[in-house]
Amino acid sequence: MCGIVGLIKRTALTEANEDAVRHLSACIVHRGPDGEGTFAADGFMMAMRRLAIIDLAGGWQPLYNEDKSIALVANGEVYNFIELRKELEARGHQFRTKSDCETIIHAYEEYGDACVDKLRGMYAFCIYDSRRRRVLLARDRMGEKPLFLVERPGEIWFGSELKAFISARVIPFQLDMEAAWEYFHYSYVPEPRAAVVGIRKLPPGNIFTVELDSWIVKQKQYWSMEDAPPIEGDPPKVLRAEIERVFELIVRSDVPIGVALSGGIDSSAIASLAQKNFPGTIHAFTIGYTDEPRQDERSMAREFAEYAKIPFHPVILRDEDVIEDFPNMVWLRGDPIGDLAGPGYLGVMRAARAADIPVMLMGHGGDELFWGYQWVREAYRRSQAKRDVALGRGSIASYLHITRPPRSKSLGMRWLRGGGGIVRGINDYRADKNSNPDQVVFYDHSPEFRVARDRLPKLLGKDFLARGEDFDICSPYRLPLPWKDLDVHFIKMISMSYLLENGLAQCDRLAMATSVEGRMPLIDYKLVETVIGLMKTHPNPRPQAKTWLRKALADVIPPFVFKRPKTGFNYPRRRWSAGLIARYGDLLSDGELVKHGILPRGINPEDAGIDTLTLEIWCRKMREANTAPAGQMRALASEKLSA
Repeated sequence: MCGIVGLIKRTALTEANEDAVRHLSACIVHRGPDGEGTFAADGFMMAMRRLAIIDLAGGWQPLYNEDKSIALVANGEVYNFIELRKELEARGHQFRTKSDCETIIHAYEEYGDACVDKLRGMYAFCIYDSRRRRVLLARDRMGEKPLFLVERPGEIWFGSELKAFISARVIPFQLDMEAAWEYFHYSYVPEPRAAVVGIRKLPPGNIFTVELDSWIVKQKQYWSMEDAPPIEGDPPKVLRAEIERVFELIVRSDVPIGVALSGGIDSSAIASLAQKNFPGTIHAFTIGYTDEPRQDERSMAREFAEYAKIPFHPVILRDEDVIEDFPNMVWLRGDPIGDLAGPGYLGVMRAARAADIPVMLMGHGGDELFWGYQWVREAYRRSQAKRDVALGRGSIASYLHITRPPRSKSLGMRWLRGGGGIVRGINDYRADKNSNPDQVVFYDHSPEFRVARDRLPKLLGKDFLARGEDFDICSPYRLPLPWKDLDVHFIKMISMSYLLENGLAQCDRLAMATSVEGRMPLIDYKLVETVIGLMKTHPNPRPQAKTWLRKALADVIPPFVFKRPKTGFNYPRRRWSAGLIARYGDLLSDGELVKHGILPRGINPEDAGIDTLTLEIWCRKMREANTAPAGQMRALASEKLSA
């Protein structure tokens, strides 16, 4: 696990270029505190920082092929490296190290750009081929590892973190207005856009090549989950077999491994299967909060840890510490993300690092692949109704359903006034009839999106609101009718939006900020293909939460875990929000967002909300980093925010 940076240039590199690459590398030292390496050639330079996980003594990068005509720097892990190494050795390749990443070089020698088809893992890497005078960049299929690009005439910069480009002054800080508009709807910036003008992300499952002499630049998608072939068989049995294989591979490590344990289905399954396959001891880390509010998961996690006989490490997040450290956490995340789950990620990773456990298994993907979110299931059913009406197979009756009355008396009165859900069904029918016929009902159906959209006219400045009318916020969720394999499309949409830019981004940046590698077994691409393949042969018009996963893991997880209600990753949202607004809210009155014309002057911080405050602090941190004196390495992560 590492961080990588580099520069591809049509002309010779200057001394200033080389200094900038070294500066970029220094800015990501947290991603690899164990060592560094550089490689330079005519018009090209790359560098890396290493966090040693496999082949601690010999896996130093750059890595080379037999005659050193090919050089590599890589960020990530190739989980199937043992099997791939045997295949390549049988074809005559000779290895210098026991590193998992060396398999990438020899696979490139053997298969060219199709080497990515052989890799099972998480990665972002750069290959320099001196014979062909070309550079290959690649990113893993699900986007676990990031890769940012800065493209200018005659030069292309790449790196593992956005804030490195800002700190090294490779690019000036300028907030992208369309990205800001998207942020206010989603609380993150959807890929491949980045929040800074001039920076973008190489999309997951893509390769990017540059022919240095002709300067031919190409980008190609090599994988898409919807292309997975249909799979026959009993879904729970087929899934179980693939899950078992995932855990045989993903616990390969020469250092200790831990698991983030909530006590829910996903993390309990990961802890059990990791313990079964890892030759050492798996340690469990769980977040708790001051005064143990209802969001506290320690008791549930401890119950499972004791049942499974796994060493248990509770981590207490005090409100005052979360509030004090918040600007630092926003900076460490790199991307602006409005989700207040960030302190939990950072807290559990810091605890793992303090316990000398540099690899952590996380439960991301279980909800996205197995219909764990209620709003996604509801949006899917509404999209089915919209499709059927558009194709003449349905009517308004498809929208009319009596919902279960709520327990709360106040909400019960609202339920009665709404006809038990009938009024909402009529409104949904009218909205869909008036919407773009190819517009799938997706995130715009979620409560978070509706609340965000409805408050914007009262929150944002008039000019920015007017400019926002030019931005098509829902364009990623369009699909030409008749919407074949709609269920597959839904899994792709949630995986390539919320999972990618919220869950995976936070896990990568905040784990690597503490020099910890985060691994996510449930988004192994073979497992994803298995889920999609089974969906194609076992269509389910009314999916329930994690039905297949529950059955597949029935003998792995004790019954008391299955009986628990789904809670998600919770935290004391109201307490933290109130404390943060009280501490930092004054920054909004005449800050970066006002200067960008996004907010009006003198806005009420309580009306603005945490996502707005997060973006303000993020902009300030980026501005500070970008205007630091040239060549001065500033430890911004440990500095207090300046107003």
